[in-house]
Amino acid sequence: MKQHTLLLPLCLLVTIPCQAGGLYLYETGTDDLGLASAGMAARAQDAAVQFMNPAGLSHLKGRHLTVAGQLLYGDAPYDLDDPTQEDVDTVIGWFPAASFYYSQQIDDRWSLGFATYGNFGLGLDFGDWAGKQLVKEATLIALTLQPSVAYRVDEHWSLGAALGINYGLFSLKRDTPQGGSKLDDSDWALNAKLGLLYEFDQGTRVGLGYSSPVKYHFDINTQTTINRPSLPAITVDLPLSGLVNSPQQLMVSGYHQLAPDWAIMANLGWQDWSDYNNNQVAVFNQANASKNLYQDTYHLALGLQHNLSPQLTLNGGLAFDSSAYRDQDNTSLMLPSGNTLRVGTGFKYALNEQDAIGAGFEYARIDSARVQEDHLSGRYDSPALYFFAVNYSKRF
Repeated sequence: MKQHTLLLPLCLLVTIPCQAGGLYLYETGTDDLGLASAGMAARAQDAAVQFMNPAGLSHLKGRHLTVAGQLLYGDAPYDLDDPTQEDVDTVIGWFPAASFYYSQQIDDRWSLGFATYGNFGLGLDFGDWAGKQLVKEATLIALTLQPSVAYRVDEHWSLGAALGINYGLFSLKRDTPQGGSKLDDSDWALNAKLGLLYEFDQGTRVGLGYSSPVKYHFDINTQTTINRPSLPAITVDLPLSGLVNSPQQLMVSGYHQLAPDWAIMANLGWQDWSDYNNNQVAVFNQANASKNLYQDTYHLALGLQHNLSPQLTLNGGLAFDSSAYRDQDNTSLMLPSGNTLRVGTGFKYALNEQDAIGAGFEYARIDSARVQEDHLSGRYDSPALYFFAVNYSKRF
C-alpha cells in the first residue's frame, strides 16, 4: 500500500492519533522530546514552557528564542479480518514538523511570549484498500498561534495566560461510483491556556497548566454509499467529531535540582476524552454499541537531566498514557489508540553563553486495538511512533 508524505511550511505540524490523548501530542521538537515531556509545565529553562504553562515565562530572564524541527514516523499497520482483502502496511508514514517559541521579560513583574506550533491533527492514508469507498485519506492540518503573558506575583508565585488561535484544514479523499472524490474545508477556533508556577527556590518548582478544548466546525458532507460484496449497498456517515477536536486537559509538573549537575522532573496529567461519548463514533450503524466508547485519559512521566560538562546536558525520560478507549477490542477505525509507553533521550550542547543546539529521540509503543466495522473489521497490531528532533536556542 502507498504511504502518505506531507511537506509542510515552517511552524506547521500534522500529527496523528496516538497515545491516550487521541489526536493530542506533547512533542513539538523541543528538549521536552528527550525527556518524554517530563517536567514540561515546571522546567522553565527556555521559551517552550509556554506550550503547557505560560506562567513559566516569569522564570526566564531577558529574551529567549527556541526554534525546532521534528520528523515523525508512524508504523501502524491495519490487518483486515477478511483474508481475501489486502492489509494496509501502515496508515501513517512520515510527517515533518517545526515550531517557534519566543519570550521577553518586560520588567521584574511582567513577561510576554509568542509561540507557533502544531500539536494535534490527523493524517491517515489507507490507500487502495477494501474500504476506499468510505475513506482513502483523511488529513487534519492544525496550526496554533499563541500569544502569552506571565505575571510574577512575588518571589514564589507566578500566573500566566495564553490565547490559542488555531487554524485547521481538513481533507477527505474516497472513491465513488463516479470516480475519486476529495472534500476539504478550513476553520478557525480559539482556546485558552492558564498557568500557575510556584518556586520554592531556584532549583525547585511546581507548575500547573490548563488547556480548554479546541472545537472545529468543518462543512463537509461525510455521507457515502458503500457497495459490499454479496450484500446490498448501504449508506453510511463517517463521523468527524472525535477526529477533529481536542479535549480540555490539566497538567501538573514538578522540577527539582538534586545536585549542581543532576535534576529530576515529573508529570501528572488528565484529558477529558469521555466528553466525546456524546458524539457518534461508529460507521456501520453501531452507534448505540459505541455510545460509551471513550474514557478520560491519564498521563505519568518521569525524567532526569544530567550536566555532563559545562557545555553538554543529557536528557532522558519515561512516560505512560492510558488509553482513550474503554475496551481495546471495540475501537474506532479512524482513531488507532491505546495505552502508550514513551521513552525519550536527547542532549543540549552550549556553543557559547548565548547559543545552544539540541537533539532528541522518542519511541512510543501503543497497545494493539480491534476494530469492529462490518466487512472492514480488523486490527491495529502494536502501532509505534518514532520522533526525531533538532532545535536551536538563543538567549539575548
